Parts: sequence; C-alpha cells; structure tokens
Amino acid sequence: MTDRQKRLLDTLTDQGRIEVSALAGLLGVSQVTVRKDLEALGKLGLIRREHGTAVLGSSDDLNSRLAYHYEQKKRIAKLAAACVQPGETVFIESGSCCALLAEELALSGLGVMIVTNSAFIAGFLRAAPGANVVLLGGSYQSSSQVLVGPLVRTCAGQFFVDKLFVGTDGFSPASGFTGSDMMRAEAVRAMRRQANRAIVLTESRKFVSQGVVPLLEVREVSAVYTDGGIPEETERYLLDRGVAVLKA
Repeated sequence: MTDRQKRLLDTLTDQGRIEVSALAGLLGVSQVTVRKDLEALGKLGLIRREHGTAVLGSSDDLNSRLAYHYEQKKRIAKLAAACVQPGETVFIESGSCCALLAEELALSGLGVMIVTNSAFIAGFLRAAPGANVVLLGGSYQSSSQVLVGPLVRTCAGQFFVDKLFVGTDGFSPASGFTGSDMMRAEAVRAMRRQANRAIVLTESRKFVSQGVVPLLEVREVSAVYTDGGIPEETERYLLDRGVAVLKA
C-alpha cells in the first residue's frame, strides 16, 4: 500500500464518505489517480465506491473495520507476529488486528499453522503463498463471517496450542475484556481452554469502551499488544496483574 493510499484511508476513516473530486484536491493528484487508488483499495475490500464517492462500509463488516487506522493495526500485528515461533500452530479469532496478524504469519515463510473460526480470515489469506489455515466448523454468522456454536467447541477441542490471539470490543477493571456477541464470546472461551496463553490484540481506543458480554478475565490473558494511546492507569492495572503490555 502506498503512502497516498494510506492517507486516503485516513481521510475516509475521519469522514466515512467523500467525493472523488474532493479526495483528489486533498491529496493533490488527479481524479484518475484517485480512482486507481480506490480501485486498488476496493480489491482489498477496504472501501467501496458509490456514485462518484468513496465510502467506508458498516463498522460490523470486517472489511470496513480493516480500513480504520489501518497502519496502526498493521504495526500491532507485526509486533505480535514476532512472538510466534517457526512451525508453530496458533489459534486466531476474528478481528481486524487479528486478520492482519494472520496475514503477517502467512507471508512470513515460517510454516505457521493458523487455526481459526473466522471465515473472513480464511478468505483473506487465500492468495498468500505461505498460508496454512484450518477453519473450525460451526454455525455461520454472515455479518461477522465467524463460525460459532457447539461444533466450534468440538473442533477446537481437537487442538492443543500455546497461543490464542483474540481481539476485544472493550475493557474495564470490573469486567475484564468484553465482547459484543455472546456466541462469539463462547467460541473464544472454548479456544482459550485449549491454549496455554491468551494474547489480546487491540487498538488503545478499545480500553475506553465497554462491550456487552464477558470475553476473558484479566487473569486469563498473558499479554496485550496495542498502541501508545492506552490509558496510563489501564496499563498499570494490567502490569500489576502480570499482563505484559507491548506497544507498537
């Protein structure tokens, strides 16, 4: 992705929708150049075009969520990828940071096997030459492209791994890490039972949000990979409870 395309994504993150002509003016390039950039980003599933405008989709769509603070999430994913060993098998749950982590691992050439309940991640890696993916079975949630339910628990039970990587929708000292969907949270906990360690990947802004269902207790998490915006009091709270905080 070029620097101009990154600036384009940042602009759309702030505004949600903008005319192609306005984008060209902001970026100081021709509309033809902007359209080529939008076409490239559209192929990645990060944006869509509508009647002369560029649009970010619903925040429930993982394609759209990847576009929000893309470079920040990419740095978090790259930092987290460094803790994975060659030939290791890992669980990766759905989420934008997690999808970018999966991409980092697939392209690393380290022979990492990715076990996931995310159909989006499986599809996201389809063109990666080093991708080695096992997709857990289950009931398909079309909005999030995640597999959930009893079959996920059964399938996850066939693996024993060192690391589970998971996103979060919120955090508080009282409730720990929280999610927005009960069945997805149950799938995360099923994978957690088969993993030695749970590692959370998230933007710092999630630490001032609150999800609606419990995801993981603080004691169940060994490390958090995030950015430098994590509130100081939250970082201290996690460190005091043995959770490593690594900032990209």
